[in-house]
Amino acid sequence: MRELASELTGGPIELPSFPEVAVRVQKVLSEDDADSARVVRVLGAEPVLATRVLSMANAAALNPSGKSVSDLRTAVTRLGFDSIRSACIGFAMSQIQRAKAYKGIERHLSVLWQQSVLVAALCFVLARRTEKVSADTAMLTGLVHGVGKLYILTHSMKHPALFGDQEMYQRIVHDWHGNVAKALLESWFMADDIVIAVHRYEDAARDLRGVAAVLADVLEVADLLSACQEAPDNVAVLLLNRRAVVRLGLNTDICQALLVESGEELAALRDALGH
Repeated sequence: MRELASELTGGPIELPSFPEVAVRVQKVLSEDDADSARVVRVLGAEPVLATRVLSMANAAALNPSGKSVSDLRTAVTRLGFDSIRSACIGFAMSQIQRAKAYKGIERHLSVLWQQSVLVAALCFVLARRTEKVSADTAMLTGLVHGVGKLYILTHSMKHPALFGDQEMYQRIVHDWHGNVAKALLESWFMADDIVIAVHRYEDAARDLRGVAAVLADVLEVADLLSACQEAPDNVAVLLLNRRAVVRLGLNTDICQALLVESGEELAALRDALGH
């Protein structure tokens, strides 16, 4: 905890093994004068990332027309900047999971990523259902909501005794992941609304406004629903007295139906995101 506190107050923090090209793309996308041509140039410098963007643009879940594209410029135009950010995060996670530095915690990394992908897919479906915020932005918010947990997991390798004390480890994650995520997302040039939503979505007493407020509500509900995908009957218990549900114009019946009716779409979205 002392190390985390020191790193957060010592300036910009970095996620070890996070590819530099992913940060470059995020920076370009955040600039006011960003255009497709510049994005294509940066993406084209990393063939694996470019291939992932093309694959995502042709994924059934994000390509309702069914018309495939084979050039990067068209893929960028079709996806939009937030979905490209999501593709970058997916590419970065695939690189992190292969990093030799994390040998021994591959399973933990995989579980964390799978959870993030599921929450991202649920955010997309919820945002489209409520029509209060962009579904692509909501998906990106879900995809990055666990980066603080990822940072703590990778750094805990220096303290192997933590894995033997899961109660202590989970307490550290609970207390610190929001602040760590905020610092990381700011260093990745993420939009303020996304940063705020990820930082505050677990705070039941949050008082937010605008897009950040809606994103936080969508993220909170998606995170809760992620525990119910295999057991929709648990929705009523988990969503009981959740103000975010009411603010989104939802109820437990709608959420239960959404889980059941969107099963195939959720699976397709998870495939598109690199589940």
